[in-house]
Amino acid sequence: MSIALVIPDRKLDQLQQKLQQQLPGVAIEIWPDVQEPEAVTMAVLWRQPPGCLSQMSNLKALQSFGAGVDNILIDPTLPDLPLARIVDPMLTQSMLQYLQGVVQHYQLRLDEFSAQQRKQIWKARSPRKLQFICVLGLGELGQAVASHFAGLGFVVSGWSASQKTLAGVQCFAGETAFSDAVGDADLVICLLPLTALTENLLDQQRMALLKPGVILVNVARGAIVDDLALLQNLDSGHIAAACLDVFRTEPLPTEHPFWQHPAILLTPHISAVTNADTAVAQIAENYRRSLAGLPLLNLVCQQRGY
Repeated sequence: MSIALVIPDRKLDQLQQKLQQQLPGVAIEIWPDVQEPEAVTMAVLWRQPPGCLSQMSNLKALQSFGAGVDNILIDPTLPDLPLARIVDPMLTQSMLQYLQGVVQHYQLRLDEFSAQQRKQIWKARSPRKLQFICVLGLGELGQAVASHFAGLGFVVSGWSASQKTLAGVQCFAGETAFSDAVGDADLVICLLPLTALTENLLDQQRMALLKPGVILVNVARGAIVDDLALLQNLDSGHIAAACLDVFRTEPLPTEHPFWQHPAILLTPHISAVTNADTAVAQIAENYRRSLAGLPLLNLVCQQRGY
């Protein structure tokens, strides 16, 4: 029995060593150099190539290496097995720290002062009045973010597919409630999972429902935002500014217009990074659970996509 690490976009030596320390005696192999694919009972996945699991005939469980699973579920050859994701309390703190910095960046008009600096303009301005914040997506991260800003005195609304109840947050659910959720927001934070229902959700039609002068922050997945619609709304001034940490293609292609747009702040997908030690502990525990026939921690519903 062994574990296969199928994560082709990064070096895995350290992850392999840490897992080996947690699971002495268990073979931890790095794909594609899997010596005995029929011995693999768990695969740890992230952006795996379609078909890569076909020879692992005794798989019992699948484990995402991150909090998201959209890049795993797009594989049409993915076997119908229990799939778990990483839930990392440090990831939540990282996200809160990032978003706190972003909100303060726009409150203090640092985006405008940066533009003034490039033009050698000396013009003082009072802070932006960012009073209303809307959080799209009320999963674990979304709830933590909404509660955080409500605790700081912001008026916070939240929108999700199913109805949620959160102290200090006005919660909305479903397509018909989208305009009510975002209508008063000075700043909208996207934390939705990427599913068939949320791909291109923030398109021209829904952006038109945002308040003129709104600031959009996307820390979820790039494909939730219609790139062309965002550029058009930034150019018209309907959306005053956008902070983007996620993109349809990563790294962002050098020719993409987001790089040069004066109203866009880019960061290279660093708002919340999985802590290796936390991930290793959860992978090891789920491996033990899969062998014992117990339910995995942090199971994902493949039909819903989260």
